[in-house]
Amino acid sequence: MKRLLCGFMAVLLLCSGCGGNTVKQSGYQQITQEKAKQMMEQQDVVILDVREKDEYDSGHIPGAVLLPVGTIDETSAATVIPEKDSVVLVYCRSGNRSKAASKALAELGYTEIYEFGGINTWPYETE
Repeated sequence: MKRLLCGFMAVLLLCSGCGGNTVKQSGYQQITQEKAKQMMEQQDVVILDVREKDEYDSGHIPGAVLLPVGTIDETSAATVIPEKDSVVLVYCRSGNRSKAASKALAELGYTEIYEFGGINTWPYETE
C-alpha cells in the first residue's frame, strides 16, 4: 500500500512539473521572456506595453502598442485589442503592472493573455 501511495505521489509531482514555460494565473498565463520572443516570431500577437507614455517613449519592444495599466477598461482595451481571442503578450518595466493588467484584461473577457514580466530584463531588441 505504501508503495502504491508513493508511486501515485511521484506521478503527481511529475505531472505538476509538466507544462513547459507557462504558469496559469487568474485568467492569464505567465511565460518566460524567451517564450514570449518565440511567440512574437512565430505567430500573430499583440505586444502590449502597460507602462506610462513617457516610459514607452524612452524605449519599447518593436511592434508594441501602449495601453497604460491605469487606463484599462472595456473601451480602451477594445480600441487596442478588438478581438477578445487575440493572443496578447503583456509587459511593463519590472513585472508588477503587467500582472495587474493581465488580470484586468482576463476579467474583461480576453482569453489568450500571456504576461512575461518587465522590459528591464528583456534581453532582445528595443526601439
